[in-house]
Amino acid sequence: MSMYSGLVRVMEKAARKAGGRLRRDFGEIEHLQVSRKGPADFVSKADMRAERTLYDELLHARPDWGFVLEEAGIIEGDPTKPRWIIDPLDGTSNFLHGLPHFAISIAVQEPKLDGSGWGEVTAGVVYQPITDETFWAEKSRGAWLQDARLRVSARSSLSDALIATGIPFQGAGDPSEWMKIYGAIGPQVAGIRRFGAASLDLAWVAAGRYDGFWESGLSDWDTAAGCLLIREAGGFVSDYRGRSQPIHAKQVLAANDALHSKLHKLLAGALK
Repeated sequence: MSMYSGLVRVMEKAARKAGGRLRRDFGEIEHLQVSRKGPADFVSKADMRAERTLYDELLHARPDWGFVLEEAGIIEGDPTKPRWIIDPLDGTSNFLHGLPHFAISIAVQEPKLDGSGWGEVTAGVVYQPITDETFWAEKSRGAWLQDARLRVSARSSLSDALIATGIPFQGAGDPSEWMKIYGAIGPQVAGIRRFGAASLDLAWVAAGRYDGFWESGLSDWDTAAGCLLIREAGGFVSDYRGRSQPIHAKQVLAANDALHSKLHKLLAGALK
């Protein structure tokens, strides 16, 4: 059984408090479907309320740390201390349409020792309010779902693999690039899924529910915690050229060792 560190307890407490509010707000969505403006405005307020809850809780616990927030932007802290990277509601469109698949993502990013910017992510939590699941990881301590150790799937054959992705929409992303990648990967695998919350997609790769994931055009708050989860679960995360960075947002390809190399070969060939 795993023992939560003090830092992970702080993160989980904040996520659960904000998640409880999101669950209550989610229950009101069905009453707002009569208005085009109403639901979107309501979700925006729900998003901001969740973000404020996370900010208040984490600021109280670590008053000198900075923040990277989806809604409020960058809030500087002590440059020698870590900072929080937060998505208060990943899966906003799902939330808006009453689909119970969304998450809160919190990550801790360390400053580089030479003071030249930001470096590795050392802790992450992805909390799914509807299922009450806390996926968490700390550098060198593994990845966990509550107290159960996570490992990426052991599948090595593409024909057995279930792969998740994000599809470009409303001017976001590159449809032609995505179609090229899908055309290369789709016929080789057992299935492709698009559930609409990248942080959960990455957490589910870490849990072995998915065998791999690719997407481009994301933001740091979408992927910071998820990248750490996969690495601590024994998986690999890179960009489309195979390069590894602390956070992959613009391009992310994730899987176990055997499948990552095979998926990367297909993806790279598609984009030549």
